[in-house]
Amino acid sequence: MALLKYEEIAESLRARIAAGEFAPGEILPSGRDLAEQWSVSRATTVKALDVLRNDGVVTAKQGTGFVVTETPVARPAGARRAGSPRIAGGMPFLRVGEPDWAEPPTRVATVLGMAPGTTTLRRIRVLQLPDGSPHSYAEAWFPPDIAEASPRLAQTAPIPEGTTRYVRRQTGRFPAEGVDVTTVRLATDSEARHLGLPEATAVAVVLHTAYDQEGRPLVCEEGVTPSPHYEQVDTYAM
Repeated sequence: MALLKYEEIAESLRARIAAGEFAPGEILPSGRDLAEQWSVSRATTVKALDVLRNDGVVTAKQGTGFVVTETPVARPAGARRAGSPRIAGGMPFLRVGEPDWAEPPTRVATVLGMAPGTTTLRRIRVLQLPDGSPHSYAEAWFPPDIAEASPRLAQTAPIPEGTTRYVRRQTGRFPAEGVDVTTVRLATDSEARHLGLPEATAVAVVLHTAYDQEGRPLVCEEGVTPSPHYEQVDTYAM
């Protein structure tokens, strides 16, 4: 399906940012300049820039314009409803180590349909609270067919457009269904160390799996959140 004009402009800017033409902290062309370049109304370019802002790619600064985000944001695993902006519930994060190929835990391998001994690409991050303290620890596992077609997933640098859009651009596959399974257990030694927790701390574990339009898994992410930081609220008709 053809992109609408504002989507086309947003995707063009997104690609230019991803290519390094606009580095973190740099100002994007103004709405007026973009309107002249694309022969569209300013309202159309503002809508395009708003798409990037909702995705956390840029921020709006009074008197300056739209600036490429310097601190990437991510959402904790789970509850990624369709149509929700990427920055909704997003928080800064730190990458842990470098992406690597490893054998996933049994339950992740089962979800991804991986045979025992098969390695998948793993990306680890620690999401942070406003004061810089750790909020949650997340390991994202990408099946080989996705990782091999999307080489930037194996790099430590943030992906400004977000992994979802990047994977879609590389593979044509996108999330059509998400499944979240929440359990409770004690933190492992590694999780406790990264989250600054004492031994035997209870944590909520959300196993989030995104499936594409053909029901194939795109990514399986295990998010670990200490009990003081975990709260789930559901509102529904009765």
